[in-house]
Amino acid sequence: MKKQIFKSYADKISTLYDVELESLFQKNKSREIVDARYMLYYLCKERSMKVIQIQSFMEEQGYSISHSSIIHGINVVKENSLYDKDYRTFIKNFNNELHSTRYI
Repeated sequence: MKKQIFKSYADKISTLYDVELESLFQKNKSREIVDARYMLYYLCKERSMKVIQIQSFMEEQGYSISHSSIIHGINVVKENSLYDKDYRTFIKNFNNELHSTRYI
């Protein structure tokens, strides 16, 4: 079940960030890709996924990532959401849209 949620989140995030889904799972350090990945990690963690699960799902898609990098990404989004209203709004709207369209 968590794998389906992860895939739904990845798909929706790629659309909202206007990046190719495949680019989330490739070694690419462009800001928009990194931001999208960090948001994916954060939203999965908020959905009670363990870091090891997020890591496993990323690896299944071909992207090897360390626990510390996932935790760093989660913390970046947490930090940004404290000071940036746009982040908070994005997260709220993302969750509302997913719940209303039954992605999860």
